[in-house]
Amino acid sequence: MGQKGNVRITWLGHATFKITSVAGKTVLIDPWIEGNPATPAGLKKLDRIDVMLITHGHFDHIGDAISLAFAHGPAVVCNWETSVWLESKGVRRITGMNKGGTVEVAGMKVTMVHADHSCGILDDGRVVYGGDPCGYVVELENGYRIYHAGDTNVFGDMALIGELCSPDLALLPIGGHYTMGPAGAARACRLLGVAAVIPMHFGTFPVLEGTPAELKAAARDIQGLQIVELRPGEAY
Repeated sequence: MGQKGNVRITWLGHATFKITSVAGKTVLIDPWIEGNPATPAGLKKLDRIDVMLITHGHFDHIGDAISLAFAHGPAVVCNWETSVWLESKGVRRITGMNKGGTVEVAGMKVTMVHADHSCGILDDGRVVYGGDPCGYVVELENGYRIYHAGDTNVFGDMALIGELCSPDLALLPIGGHYTMGPAGAARACRLLGVAAVIPMHFGTFPVLEGTPAELKAAARDIQGLQIVELRPGEAY
């Protein structure tokens, strides 16, 4: 298992996270900041983005991908279909990939894994196909591994993600309605075998009713699990 070292994981609200690696690289996952009601006003402008990861094309995960790509020129990783759409909008430095693949970017390894969800991109009033949704396991320079599940229901093959990728920390949706709720997230923790979890994708909209307290209750039997409850803008 890797060590945290100087890794800093900042929750910008909803499913958007900024990870600062041990080498000082900035990884932004699911770039929805400007229109994100949960993102604190002081964090809506970023100084740098070295790597941008996109789990799927729904507006609350890709909303600022184009503008941030133009502003910062990061290496962008997403599924192949979404990469074609982004390229059509003028975005460059894109790696389109698919589930099971691993790419090296900015000194880190990024593995794309399954997510149980949908993926449509709202483009000029119509929804276009954005490929399959996904999650990522990011291995930082010091070997510490972070699993961002994207939007997903719990699924049995999370056990394989745990076995093959050995994540140290999981970022899991708990809001319900569009994703799994707290009970599903607790089951995901059991399947993954992670030491720590940060709940996400809850509270942004009224329909996302799951809470960290409910996750703690559902996961109370998991020996040694650390549930890190953050408020938007806070860091682990």
